[in-house]
Amino acid sequence: METIHLFLARLVPALPRISPREIVRIGIGALIGIALTGYLTSIMVPGSALPYLIPPLGASAVLLFGVPASPLAQPWSILGGNGVSALVGVTVAMLVPDVFLASALAVSLAIVAMILCRCLHPPGGAVALTAVLGAPAIHSAGYHFVLMPAALNSLLLLVVALLYNNLTGHRYPHALPAKPQPVPHATQDPPPTQRAGLLRPDLEAALAQYDEILDIAPEDLEAILQQLQLKTFERRSGGIRVEHIMSRDVVAVAPGTTLEAAMAAMTRHDIRDLPVTEPTGHLRGIFTQSDLMRALALHGRNELTHPVGDYMTAKVETAKAEQPIALLVPAMADRGLHAMPVVDAEGRLTGMLTQSDLIAGLFARRSVIEVA
Repeated sequence: METIHLFLARLVPALPRISPREIVRIGIGALIGIALTGYLTSIMVPGSALPYLIPPLGASAVLLFGVPASPLAQPWSILGGNGVSALVGVTVAMLVPDVFLASALAVSLAIVAMILCRCLHPPGGAVALTAVLGAPAIHSAGYHFVLMPAALNSLLLLVVALLYNNLTGHRYPHALPAKPQPVPHATQDPPPTQRAGLLRPDLEAALAQYDEILDIAPEDLEAILQQLQLKTFERRSGGIRVEHIMSRDVVAVAPGTTLEAAMAAMTRHDIRDLPVTEPTGHLRGIFTQSDLMRALALHGRNELTHPVGDYMTAKVETAKAEQPIALLVPAMADRGLHAMPVVDAEGRLTGMLTQSDLIAGLFARRSVIEVA
């Protein structure tokens, strides 16, 4: 019985659970998409002997509104996939008189053509089959069927999906994850977190060995695995938050502080980064050792009366006191940040987190685990 149960369980796809709101959103999107596509086609091509809608468009709607992040649902997939498949189907229908052989050839060749053209779209197989098994009007239309209704239907449905998905909070076309920022040291080594974790060449080698088309972009899969690593690290770090390890007695300077005074403060306190704040405590920027070296290169040590506000780094990556430290590891390890100001909800400086603080926090957690 257990074997039968396991076999039956494999027949049901392991789809992620979605909210009732998302289910309704998908259903309304498909309703609007098919209705508008058919209506607009009838207006643009009035009195046509060809159908205003082809059945495979229903399958396209499932992908465009149900799984818009799928590589099979992207714009080139629907336009190229349905277009190429219609072209293959019409050609096979003209050349092969036997309907069963023509049907098989049309579907198989359409799949191969879509893969070669990098526009695999499952409904394309049905489009090719429609060109073979369709009504006499479709057969008599010849290659005109490729343009209307196949290409026109696909284009109109795509436009509706583009508008609807974005208006309802789903970016479409699907945006790939942002590329990782370059290593600050301008070397060929991958970022530290990648050296100790997932490497893109390893992922590509694993996918090549798998040798199947997966319904997820490699970039999305890589992003998911990296998030999984981060979540695992967060769990193993024991929930240590920024507020547990940050420095609270922070040395800060005003935007009008001279370079000379800032350099003296950095030397006196043996620090590499100075937060720049307003009298209200709101963070304006950060004056780093690199900013100081740039100022010295421009003016030398004899002209240090310029304000740090002219040389500070205004675009600052900040942390919140309640954040788990695991979330800050990529920024501080990969992007070379030596320190990160900690601010409250209003943007006022409340502390500083340094690489030393981060290492000490992680080491303390590891020591507790080993003792236990």
